[in-house]
Amino acid sequence: MRVRFWGVRGSIPCPGEKTWRYGGNSACIELRIGEENRLIIIDAGSGIRELGNHLLRHDLPKGPITGQIFLSHTHWDHIMGFPYFTPIYIPGSQLTVYGPVTFEDDPLEEVVGGQMKYRYFPVNMGELRSEIRYERLRETSELDLGDGLIVATKFLNHPVTTLGYRFQYGGKIFCTCYDTEPFRNLFITDPNHPDYDEAMALEGEEVAAEQNAVVEEFFAGADLLVHDAQYTEAEYRQNRVGWGHSSMEYAVAAAKRAGVKRMALFHHDPDRTDERFDELSAEYGCKESASDPDIFFAREGMIIEL
Repeated sequence: MRVRFWGVRGSIPCPGEKTWRYGGNSACIELRIGEENRLIIIDAGSGIRELGNHLLRHDLPKGPITGQIFLSHTHWDHIMGFPYFTPIYIPGSQLTVYGPVTFEDDPLEEVVGGQMKYRYFPVNMGELRSEIRYERLRETSELDLGDGLIVATKFLNHPVTTLGYRFQYGGKIFCTCYDTEPFRNLFITDPNHPDYDEAMALEGEEVAAEQNAVVEEFFAGADLLVHDAQYTEAEYRQNRVGWGHSSMEYAVAAAKRAGVKRMALFHHDPDRTDERFDELSAEYGCKESASDPDIFFAREGMIIEL
């Protein structure tokens, strides 16, 4: 398996002189599988535009473009690049889009394609020349995609339904775990509060710990984990609890507990500069022991072979 990052930011694209080294596009990851170079795309943020241009130069001359797009969820920063993904306009292109749906009445096709209406965009979904299928995904322990590729999915902790992915092929494991934050106790924990209930507070702690352990089990032993790390712990605790994103400190600790081999910190805050990332890399990229995972901040253009 080969992983390439085309977009690493969260919330909104942020191109400019302060972000060009780590990248300013929103989430998009290319995964290539096996000797046939099978194409898998995770998320369709603004980074998918450059990926599409790359496919036209390198894949299209060999024949029609075929691939599968796995959406972590349908927040705009993860689907906004779809209308600019050139292969969807080319006859012969065959794509399957997988992803979760939050609202039962809105099929995945409507959610993703809804941004391609004349009120928002000059080309309507019905005018595309490619063949696109949509498959709604729920949590599953095994989805057989053929040729030895197995995918598992896990619900994460985000304001809308969001899936983490675990791709297994050829004895290697690649996982994504974003957008998400640690599960927490939602009951009142202050004994002095008039509505405090000790039993409920204890149960809330147990449930949160249990769910966090299940997520860690999902990516345990991964050869490469791409994990949400939009904030520092101080930023997260200050005023971002409940926003659906993790701190760098939490991601690092979780990867160590789960025996992950390598971890790319991902979904960078749009206000984080290249200079600041250099400082954070020196802080979080150091191993405390030989068994610790290799930890680094994902950069656009970075390629990792598994």
